[in-house]
Amino acid sequence: MSGVISKEGMAPPSYDDGVVRAFALASVLWGVVGMLVGVVIAAQLAWPELNFGIPWLSYGRLRPLHTNAVIFAFGGCALMATAFHVVQRTCHTRLFAPKLAWFTFWGWQAVIVLAAVTLPLGITSGKEYAELEWPVDILITLVWVSYAIVFFGSVGIRKVRHIYVANWFFGAFIIAVALLHLVNSAEIPVSLTKSYSAYAGVQDAMVQWWYGHNAVGFFLTAGFLGMMYYYIPKQANRPVYSYRLSIVHFWALIFTYMWAGPHHLHYTALPDWAQSVGMLFSLVLLAPSWGGMINGVMTLSGAWHKLRDDPILKFLIVALSFYGMSTFEGPMMSIKTVNALSHYTDWTIGHVHSGALGWVGLISMGALYHLIPRMWGRTAMYSTRAIELHFWIATVGIVLYIAAMWIAGVMQGLMWRAVNPDGTLVYTFVESVKATYPFYVVRLLGGLLYLSGMCLMAWNVVMTVRVGSARPQPIPSQNNLPTGAMAAA
Repeated sequence: MSGVISKEGMAPPSYDDGVVRAFALASVLWGVVGMLVGVVIAAQLAWPELNFGIPWLSYGRLRPLHTNAVIFAFGGCALMATAFHVVQRTCHTRLFAPKLAWFTFWGWQAVIVLAAVTLPLGITSGKEYAELEWPVDILITLVWVSYAIVFFGSVGIRKVRHIYVANWFFGAFIIAVALLHLVNSAEIPVSLTKSYSAYAGVQDAMVQWWYGHNAVGFFLTAGFLGMMYYYIPKQANRPVYSYRLSIVHFWALIFTYMWAGPHHLHYTALPDWAQSVGMLFSLVLLAPSWGGMINGVMTLSGAWHKLRDDPILKFLIVALSFYGMSTFEGPMMSIKTVNALSHYTDWTIGHVHSGALGWVGLISMGALYHLIPRMWGRTAMYSTRAIELHFWIATVGIVLYIAAMWIAGVMQGLMWRAVNPDGTLVYTFVESVKATYPFYVVRLLGGLLYLSGMCLMAWNVVMTVRVGSARPQPIPSQNNLPTGAMAAA
């Protein structure tokens, strides 16, 4: 029996991978759905009549559906799949409370479905990345507590002394997101579908962007760095370049990220000193971010030739390149003089998507391409050529998307601040919208390419599952093996 202590005539204990498989497949499914909604709203920005006059197809309702689907459905399922996979391999143990792990899976799918129903209906709290109303917030809390119990319980019953660095990043992401969700979602219900924030005015804005930026910092960064520290060494079959640097990276990043949120509120009613503190910590954040990027990329030191033949490594390493670029651009945009040009423009959209498509998307896809065949008893995906094609389609799509938004954003900022000698504006707002139109079409093309790559991945996953079989993977019995990604089975 799976999970029973090995005795003569009995099967050796094996990993609890059923929930890992479920989360991996759900991540691919929700990736296609979330990116499809993104393409729809990108098309609406170019041709607004595509909402067909239907309220629940309007941009204002589909946009939060898109962000929730790609962040919490696609990204969240990928994080949970990889966290449950990594913690077992690096701790040489089965999942703690496997029934609770399955509650985490089904509860999270219920949250996603409720978001897909309520947001198009206009049921929203109006908070960025936290639009879901109070009954769904309660369900999120219960699911997240179960997730934390399973993860930390698994670390607690580990069979090896050392806690590998990937688990530190996954653990920090779980704890920080719990804190952020509880504080930002404090609200006063007035009906089953409506509530009002417990905060008001600038305090509400500050709490929201403390949450909003740290949703990026912990949900979209720390958790995915946990992926990076396991799957790059495993795919490259190389040890992490510097384990000491990974520990410094962890503590520096975790401390610094918490304080960067006020840079979203430059030139607002937020006190100037608070804006400056946010800017300062954002600039400091560059150092640990690039330390982590360098550590991941240099893991291939002495094995660069593997990039030629391994498309999964291309996903993982190019993802780190986008991570480095985004974490340079973010601190630069937090500088007040730069922010005066970039804020409220499509430059911000380009920045967000260089991180979302380039970092989060590619690292998730690379990790899933490594994970999925092994979960179905195979050494590789059904089609390696399809992975290669997916990589190039996605990369070209990202470049088209973010280049269009960068150019459009800088153009918008310059047009909005251009004044005549008498102080009147040179351009009306409508003229800036008209000038942006070609870039919205290019952005749509980039999004279509990225979605096409995701659909190709879905096909490859289906074919891999069809020809494979879910077999139990035994837990190593030699607990004196070196710990970490290289030693994990």
